[in-house]
Amino acid sequence: MSAFLQIEREGGIVTVRMNHPETRNALTTHEQIQEFVDLCAELRRDMSVRVMVLTGNGSAFCAGGNVKDMHERGGIFAGSPYELRNTYRDGIQRIPLAIYELDIPVIAAVNGPAIGAGLDLACMCDIRLAAPKAIFAESFVRLGIVPGDGGAWLLPRIIGIPKASLMAFTGDAIDAAKALDWGLVEQVCTHETLQSEAQALARRIASNPGHALRLCKRLLREGQHMRLDSLLELSAAYQALAHHTQDHQEAVAAFVDKREPQYQDR
Repeated sequence: MSAFLQIEREGGIVTVRMNHPETRNALTTHEQIQEFVDLCAELRRDMSVRVMVLTGNGSAFCAGGNVKDMHERGGIFAGSPYELRNTYRDGIQRIPLAIYELDIPVIAAVNGPAIGAGLDLACMCDIRLAAPKAIFAESFVRLGIVPGDGGAWLLPRIIGIPKASLMAFTGDAIDAAKALDWGLVEQVCTHETLQSEAQALARRIASNPGHALRLCKRLLREGQHMRLDSLLELSAAYQALAHHTQDHQEAVAAFVDKREPQYQDR
């Protein structure tokens, strides 16, 4: 089978398209998982990348796990309970950890259904835009299983415990309009403009210095579990680093001179 991730780059923007439309971009093989992990590691090392856009080719964003493999107890769903536990830990659970450690902002352009692990994948991103035909379901309970890839941690942090509980306990899907009302997505675009709107947002983000974006994202991540005094101490340290970058000096000079800044990622 062809590579799962189709990767394009324009300047500081990397666009990643899940490209197995024949399976509705089901995320269920070791190879797919490794592609995500390798990509995140590469983007962490490349200081010239400032933002990533994640979307799906075909009718779906990501259909989650392959139910056929579950039915046949094959693929990543094969083995004893002990083996399955390790398969999750050494497999799909590497994706939320890799994306969580990715310092650049990540935009999800949800072009269609995001189901189960597909919803959780969208929740791993920092910002979500959706097409009108997108639907979202934390549907694990419908198959007699639980969110195995971080959904129980991710979803409540975005929409709150009561709404996350409603989605997790019923397995019901919500449409794009309700997702917008609940704060699961930031914008609903037309199907025709979803990708261009995502790229426009990516360009707005990428117009800022890369080091500031990476440090800012790290602060937002750490702020989810740190005390205020600890976060302020970390912020002071990051700010000291930022003040001594060439891009900070360029940003200040451009502001004073009333011109567009030219950043060098230094």
